[in-house]
Amino acid sequence: MLIEALPYISAFRGRTVVVKCGGRALEDLELRRRFAEDIVLLGWVGINVVVVHGGGKQISRMLDRLGIESTFHEGLRVTDDAVLEAVEMVLGGTMNKELVRLVNNLGGRAVGITGKDGGMVRARRISDELGHVGQVVAVDRSVIDHIITDFTPIIAPLATGEEGETLNINADPFAAHLAVALGAEKLVLLTDVPGVKDGDGELITTLHAREVEPLIESGVISGGMIPKVRNALEAVSAGVRKVHIIDGRLEHALLLEVFTEQGVGTQVLRQDVEEPKPRK
Repeated sequence: MLIEALPYISAFRGRTVVVKCGGRALEDLELRRRFAEDIVLLGWVGINVVVVHGGGKQISRMLDRLGIESTFHEGLRVTDDAVLEAVEMVLGGTMNKELVRLVNNLGGRAVGITGKDGGMVRARRISDELGHVGQVVAVDRSVIDHIITDFTPIIAPLATGEEGETLNINADPFAAHLAVALGAEKLVLLTDVPGVKDGDGELITTLHAREVEPLIESGVISGGMIPKVRNALEAVSAGVRKVHIIDGRLEHALLLEVFTEQGVGTQVLRQDVEEPKPRK
């Protein structure tokens, strides 16, 4: 694998890769450690890595411990004042600092922040029904530019609202907006599925923008994969070269996707991007 990785290391050295981590990759202690190892290695070979993490299951457990009921509306957690306090405790606190600890303990240099720090991410509320849940409207990359030369930013998806309030942001679109603002080479989404599959259940390794809507209309892409693919499309349409949807349950999935020709997931490309040779 090291020999196969050499041309990719050469090609991506000095480039920015945004990685969104969630699901089992965060829940399972061993997978979390393997993910941290991947982040450290990417940094060691000269790739500028920006990590965005979720923490939905951890938030639910915290709410259960606090005796606070958690409800969802259209797939998003309804976030009132009490829920927001727990969200900040987990995303900006325990989960964020655990990833920082792991990366630093393995020899990396990580700094944990949220989208609120330095006014990095501005957002607006989605609806009254969802409470303190927002969608990104602007990203100021200057905070990351100051950090990334020496450290790996590990960012919790919290943002500042129009009235200065804290808003909870879905990690996928949060990461996509960061990737666009940073002019990232890649956006990698770690999920709990192998990637996008065709009608026969086989993995689609390369997906061009023009193919997405027909696959959604036919039901091949369905459920929670629809917003992930649409976020990927928005990112590549706005300048991110590639978006990768990979299975975070696979050990070292990030390295296998970035540094091997066959990869392990689905790469999403714009219409005008020719399929590369090799695949990555």
